Amino acid sequence: MALHTDKNDRRSNVLYADTLTLLFEGIARVVETHQPLVETYYGPGKMLSFMQSLQKECDRQTRKVVEKFKQNRDFDRRAQKVQQSYMVQKSSTVEKLDPKELDILLAEVTLLNTRSELYLRFVKRRVVADIETLEEHTRAGKLSEVETFVKNCELSRLMQELIGNYIMMEEYFMREMVVKAVKMDIHDKGALTSSMVDDAFFIVKKSIRRAVSSSSLDGVCAMINNACTMLEQDFREEIYARLRLGFPSGFDLTQAYNLVQSSIQQGKLQSSDTEKAKMQFLTTLNNAEVSCEYIQTLKKNLEEETSQSFGQVNEHGRAKLESCLSDLGSVSNRFKDAVNFGFSQLHSSAVKPRLKPWVDTFLSTSHNISEDEFTNYEANDPWVQNFMVHIDELLTTFKTSLTSSNYDVFVSQLTNEVTAQLEKAVLKTSFNRLGGLQFDKELRSLVGYLTSVTTWTIRDKFARLTQMATILNLERVTELLDYWGANSGPLTWRLTPTEVRQVLALRVDFRGEDIKRIKL
Repeated sequence: MALHTDKNDRRSNVLYADTLTLLFEGIARVVETHQPLVETYYGPGKMLSFMQSLQKECDRQTRKVVEKFKQNRDFDRRAQKVQQSYMVQKSSTVEKLDPKELDILLAEVTLLNTRSELYLRFVKRRVVADIETLEEHTRAGKLSEVETFVKNCELSRLMQELIGNYIMMEEYFMREMVVKAVKMDIHDKGALTSSMVDDAFFIVKKSIRRAVSSSSLDGVCAMINNACTMLEQDFREEIYARLRLGFPSGFDLTQAYNLVQSSIQQGKLQSSDTEKAKMQFLTTLNNAEVSCEYIQTLKKNLEEETSQSFGQVNEHGRAKLESCLSDLGSVSNRFKDAVNFGFSQLHSSAVKPRLKPWVDTFLSTSHNISEDEFTNYEANDPWVQNFMVHIDELLTTFKTSLTSSNYDVFVSQLTNEVTAQLEKAVLKTSFNRLGGLQFDKELRSLVGYLTSVTTWTIRDKFARLTQMATILNLERVTELLDYWGANSGPLTWRLTPTEVRQVLALRVDFRGEDIKRIKL
């Protein structure tokens, strides 16, 4: 059949798998026909001997099919070329095999193994069912004999050899195709990620799922491990290398945003090198975050697929598979490290230096004020409204360029920096009661604004500043005891007694002796 199939036939790519299937189906029919005769005339427990005789012919025919498969599919040459490419990876003189050449071939190898596994399960099931009718004292030895027979028949050995080469070639296919995806990486206008993420994970999923379809547990585990190594070492390192270039500093982000918007409106977008570097950094940061998500999704899907395909494996096999899938989940954490690294770069270049001059204006705004000044502040806010406008401009610059998850992280990071810098500014400022009331209003406005721009809760980040505002709002020093210790109720104080006294001392109308006297 294999020799006389037209190359244009739609089954030509799997004709050797089809040939083996016909062989196995023929043997199955022989078993179906003769099993009742064997049981009737030879008694129970004789199916093993019958199958051993049949299997000799099956092995002989299988060897012929596999040899023709290797010869006509150029299997050994391709396997050898892949092996050479691993041995001389650093040498560019060796011509590499195009991974696309392997795609159809690998699919047929998995099909050959799947059909063989199906046949061997049939054989085992029939023989074991016959042995189960024997006396218990002879059953265990016979069952052990069945395991040895199935494991050591030439069909099993031929398939093990094919799967060994398949794993090496599948890894090569996956790695080379991912390298190509990285080299051909493009960023479409308006997209948050670049092409290499979707392309790389499509290839990884294809290779692992192909291994799952082979019905070889060792093949699946090997490919999951190979995918882990490739993602963690090669793909993640590419992301890290791009993040290490850093986010361009010394560039007005608001101006950049306005420039982009006006250029789009005019129908021409001429990006400066700085702006391109900025966009590449943010795209890479998104690539890292989306990679974490894709790995978790891949792990979840593989758990479902393998539980269906390998539901019958023994406890050792199940533990091996679970360990490999657990390792895949751990790779997600390694990409999370890359996200955190990227945000540390972004923080030092785009957040911290931008916030400092805006927070510094708080220091130049008096909080030791008269009633007239307090009233005037209500009409003409001296600081917080302007501060929120600046923050809004900064956030707007990033919102359209970050994934929703990364944007929330960015807002959280910005909030941490706002609270840290504002806390330092408050401790350098003098207050009277009206100034404390003014600060409380400013803080409420700021918390309200930042809460509105993220899906995360950020009030907890302002707990220390809110408690400072409470202290600066007191009419007298002893009023603090209404909120402290046993009277604190659900309130958990984030300020130490020393810090509380430090904040009390910022009030110009509180006497130092009263602050020292209070028992905290």
